[in-house]
Amino acid sequence: MDEPAFRTIIEPFRIHSVEPIRMTTAAERRERLAAAAYNLFQLHADDVLIDLLTDSGTGAMSRDQWAAIQRGDESYAGSPSYFVFRDAVRDLFDFAHVIPVHQGRAAERILFTVLGGPGKTVPNNTHFDTTRANVEATGATAVDLVIPEGRDPASRHPFKGNMDLAALEALLAGGADVPCVFVTITNNSGGGQPVSLENLRGVRALCDRYGKPLFLDACRFAENAWFIREREAGQGGRDVVDIVRDIAALADGMTMSAKKDPMGNIGGWLALDDPALAQECRNLLILTEGFPTYGGLAGRDLEALAQGLKEVVQHDYLRYRITSTAYLGEALQQAGVPVLTPIGGHAVYIDARALLPHLDPLHYPGQAVAVALYELGGVRSCEIGTVMFGRRPDGAEAAAPMDLVRLAVPRRTYTQSHIDYVIEVCGCLAERAHRLPGYRIVEEPDALRHFTARFEPIA
Repeated sequence: MDEPAFRTIIEPFRIHSVEPIRMTTAAERRERLAAAAYNLFQLHADDVLIDLLTDSGTGAMSRDQWAAIQRGDESYAGSPSYFVFRDAVRDLFDFAHVIPVHQGRAAERILFTVLGGPGKTVPNNTHFDTTRANVEATGATAVDLVIPEGRDPASRHPFKGNMDLAALEALLAGGADVPCVFVTITNNSGGGQPVSLENLRGVRALCDRYGKPLFLDACRFAENAWFIREREAGQGGRDVVDIVRDIAALADGMTMSAKKDPMGNIGGWLALDDPALAQECRNLLILTEGFPTYGGLAGRDLEALAQGLKEVVQHDYLRYRITSTAYLGEALQQAGVPVLTPIGGHAVYIDARALLPHLDPLHYPGQAVAVALYELGGVRSCEIGTVMFGRRPDGAEAAAPMDLVRLAVPRRTYTQSHIDYVIEVCGCLAERAHRLPGYRIVEEPDALRHFTARFEPIA
C-alpha cells in the first residue's frame, strides 16, 4: 500500500514537562508598555503570553540534553566535557582550533578586536546587530553586500541571503583594507534567508583570488543546509550533515551563537584554522571569558551543546521546523498581513512598511507594529528595521533598507495552537493597521540602541 501524505504538521517529539503562561488583559498590557517606555526588550517576561522576540537561547532542550548536563565535568582546565564538545563541533565543522565562548557576540568581539581597527572594512551579506556593533567598536566599517533581491521583501528568489559577488569583487579590487570576508547563514537581518552552496563557492573563489580569509556567522547553519537540500539544483536527497560539511570546507573559520541551531540556552564558539590567529584569540579569551577549555561556560553547558549538535541535523526535526514556520507565514499572508517571502527558517518577518504605508520610516513603523502586537494579544516580537539599523556611525539617522518585524519561533517550545493564536492576533492587527501611530525615540544609548532606547507614541 502506498504511504499516504498528510497535511497536518506534527511535532517530532512529545511534551515531557510544561511551564505556565500567565494570562493578561489588554489594559494590563497597556500599563506594562508605558512602564517599559514602549520598548519590548524592557518588558518582564511574565507579562508576555507568546514570546517571539528571539529564537536565541529560548528553545526547549531535549531529554538527552538534560541527561548530558548530568555528565558535565566542572574542572577548571582540561575538562572531559570540553573534548566531547570540541569533537562534536569538529564532526560538522572541521576546524583545527575550537574556542568556546559564553555566546556568539563574545566570539565576534574577540575576532574583530584582533582583525578590526580604524581604516579597515568588513564585508558581509548582511551584518546582524551585534556583528555590526563589534566591527564598528574597533573603528572598522561594516559593509552589507547582499544581492538586490535580498532588499526586496516581495522577491521570490530562493536564496535571498546570497552575497552580491560583483559588489564584493569591486570592493576587494578597489584596494580596501579588508581583513576578512563574512557570510551570515541564514541571513537574519534579511529575513532569515538562506545562502546557496553555489554562492558560497563564488565567495570562496574571490577570497582566494584576493588573498582574504572567509568566515561564517553560522548560527543557523542547519536551517541553511536544509534550504540548500530543498531548493538548490543537484542538492536534493543529500544528507544535511554532508551539506554542512561542504559549507564548512569553504571557510577559514566561523563564529557561532550556540543559542540558535545548536539547541543551547547559552554558549557559542569561535573556530578557525590559522594557528597564529587562534593564539591571539585565545589570549583575549583568557583575559575576558575564561580558560580555553571552558570559555565562560560550565562543563554541563558544553555537554548539552554537543548533544544539541547531533539533534539539529536530524531530517525529521528540520522538516518540522521549516514547515511549521512556513505554516505561520502562509497563514499571515492569507490574513492580509504582508510578509517577507520566501518564508525564512527560524522566523516570519512582517513587512511593516507595507502594512503601515501612512508612517514615514523615521517614525519607525516596525516599532509601531511590534508594540501593537503586544498590546492586542500579548505577543512579543522584534523590530528589525530603522530602529535597529537606522543610526549611522556618524550619528546621522537614515531609513533602513527594510522595516521588518520578526516573529522568531523558539525551537520545540510552542504548539500549533499557540501559533494559531499568533495568526489571529496578527489578523486583528491588520484590520486596525491604518490607525496605528508612529513612534519617536526620546532616549537612546550610543550603540545597540534597540535594546534600551525609550520611545513615545507620536500623537
